[in-house]
Amino acid sequence: MTGSLDYEINKELGECYLFMGELDKALEYYQKACSSNGTHADPYLGLATIFIQQGELDKAYECYAKASQAEPENDKPYAGLGLLKAEQNQAQEAMELFKKALDLNPENVVALYGLVQAGYVLKKVEEIIPYLENYLQLNPDNLEVRYTLAGCLYELKRWQEAKEQLQEILKLDPNNKDALELLEKIK
Repeated sequence: MTGSLDYEINKELGECYLFMGELDKALEYYQKACSSNGTHADPYLGLATIFIQQGELDKAYECYAKASQAEPENDKPYAGLGLLKAEQNQAQEAMELFKKALDLNPENVVALYGLVQAGYVLKKVEEIIPYLENYLQLNPDNLEVRYTLAGCLYELKRWQEAKEQLQEILKLDPNNKDALELLEKIK
């Protein structure tokens, strides 16, 4: 077998076993995939998932770091690193990693909501707004993200802008309870 085919087979088997919850076998195949071709992030991301499920966060961090080195333009390792930093109460570092992930892929919802959490913890809600707006330019009908944007604008006392976002939600979902409640607070 060629190295590339070997890599693909081991990666696919790792994914299958991970999906089935057989972590030991998934670990074995992901490690084989890493050793046959260290230039792809996927097997490292798979290993990170396994280590998180096993509570081995330091090992998960190492795997996310290796994934980011293997594919610096892949947003997923940075989102994973951000989640681990957030878990360690390192909100500033988490925020920077989430921003990096979103700069690479504005549609990474894990990084987006991680950024929202970190922004609130750090009282840097203003920095969240452009990322939410970028996401909505690509996905204007995502009501949850639009509601999050409205909430951030409300928090910043930018009530007219919050009201506009809530009205957009109500155009698509006239009975949206959360939007109606927040709109009542603004009136």
